[in-house]
Amino acid sequence: MVYFIYFVIMVTFIDTFSQLPIMSPYAQSLGATPFLIGITVGIYSFSNIIGNILAGYWIDKDGAKRVLYIALALTGGIVLAYVWAGSPTQLIVVRFLHGLSGGFLVPAAFTFIANRSNDNKKGKSMALSGAVVGLAAIIGPAFGGIVTGTIGIRWVFITIGILMIVTAPLVFFILPNTHAKMSRRIDNKETGKSVLDLLKVMPLFYAYLGSFCLMFSQGVLAYMLPLKIESLRYGSEVSGMLLSVFAMTAILIFVLPTNRLYDRFAYEYTMTLGLAVLGVSLLLLGTAVSLTYMFLIMMLYGVGFALIFPTINALIAYYTTSLERGKAFGLFYAFFSLGVVAGSTVTGALSVSADGAFLIGAGVLIVTSFIILFLVRKRMKVSATYHE
Repeated sequence: MVYFIYFVIMVTFIDTFSQLPIMSPYAQSLGATPFLIGITVGIYSFSNIIGNILAGYWIDKDGAKRVLYIALALTGGIVLAYVWAGSPTQLIVVRFLHGLSGGFLVPAAFTFIANRSNDNKKGKSMALSGAVVGLAAIIGPAFGGIVTGTIGIRWVFITIGILMIVTAPLVFFILPNTHAKMSRRIDNKETGKSVLDLLKVMPLFYAYLGSFCLMFSQGVLAYMLPLKIESLRYGSEVSGMLLSVFAMTAILIFVLPTNRLYDRFAYEYTMTLGLAVLGVSLLLLGTAVSLTYMFLIMMLYGVGFALIFPTINALIAYYTTSLERGKAFGLFYAFFSLGVVAGSTVTGALSVSADGAFLIGAGVLIVTSFIILFLVRKRMKVSATYHE
């Protein structure tokens, strides 16, 4: 059963990643101007944020399983609708609906995993789910590119749409029901916290800030790495190779015995270390002139990513009850989407070079890591004084 939920996560993220290399060309083929292409690409993340937040309330009300199979079926149908989009406007509408419905899937899947895992193994569970996301990040773009090049771009949508629709009834029959119930208590309330209350819980705030910074760096990397490679006069395929190195490094850390380390140290400290490692990696990328050097840097970046992703998910799982966990994960992945948009938008708006963008990203991550470390240590001291 646990492997099946990992399969569902794989399907969900392949849906997202498979469209990365093809959405801009598809919009262009329908006559979209550069402005409309930008809207087509960006509106998915915008509506995804809305879906993430709405998903939290639905999950806490009806359980993760119901949200998961309904959203899979609905999203599969919307993905098929790409085939019938005949104009840029229709494509934008479908893209908006896709982001909205897709926003329900990831919070539901991760809430299900969190509810089924033991408190002392949440880090390892989230590490394995991170490995699945990493594999999807490798398989998805390759699948989209290969299918488009061999039998046509519309077959990417047809294949993914049918896969999601077929997976929906499997979720209904295979996964156990997940009615909301208290798994552990962190307060005296009988109902789950509101979104505003969740933001006031400091460990959750660390996780939300960490998720934003993680995806801010990803936004900078996705936007600027191809430009950096171009400035060094290497082929565009090198960017894909570098991203694959980072993904494979993270996956190895997720699945090897190293994943036991996640539950041996405080999640807050592991996350803070990961942010610092990512910041240093971006700083080094901004000064790199050698391809070999860049491959080593991307391996370091993969280590930083591997330190952060499971621990921020584990923070959400550990410091919430099943009554509010859906809202917590929904809010968490809303910050995820917001980080991606901010990373590419801010660096683009500043009109800086690739090296300048990497330095900005490094500054954001390193400063944030020190801020979180200061807040964590201050909270730990207050807690220790209170218990003396």
